[in-house]
Amino acid sequence: MAFSKSFAKTTEKSMYPKWVEVFLTAEEEREEEKKCREENIKIMRECIDDARKIFSNEKLRGYETSLMSIAIALFEKRASHAVYWKESKAKDKFDSKNSKE
Repeated sequence: MAFSKSFAKTTEKSMYPKWVEVFLTAEEEREEEKKCREENIKIMRECIDDARKIFSNEKLRGYETSLMSIAIALFEKRASHAVYWKESKAKDKFDSKNSKE
């Protein structure tokens, strides 16, 4: 099923916006998922490094399970989800289409 997002388009003729639905192609969706995955891997590595620094600065014993628990908690706070990337791509398509009109 293709990803879609609706955006409000205002017009001078009506005070109510017209809702326009934008669909991503399968290729665009896969590309956004790929970018999201690469970014999440980068963020997770940063979170693991930050967790190591926390253990070192606080003079804690760096058990791997504890290290990963902190890294995961940091990751959950930082990570972008695939939906964000897809919505961003859909917004770009909406903006480019409507700037030409």
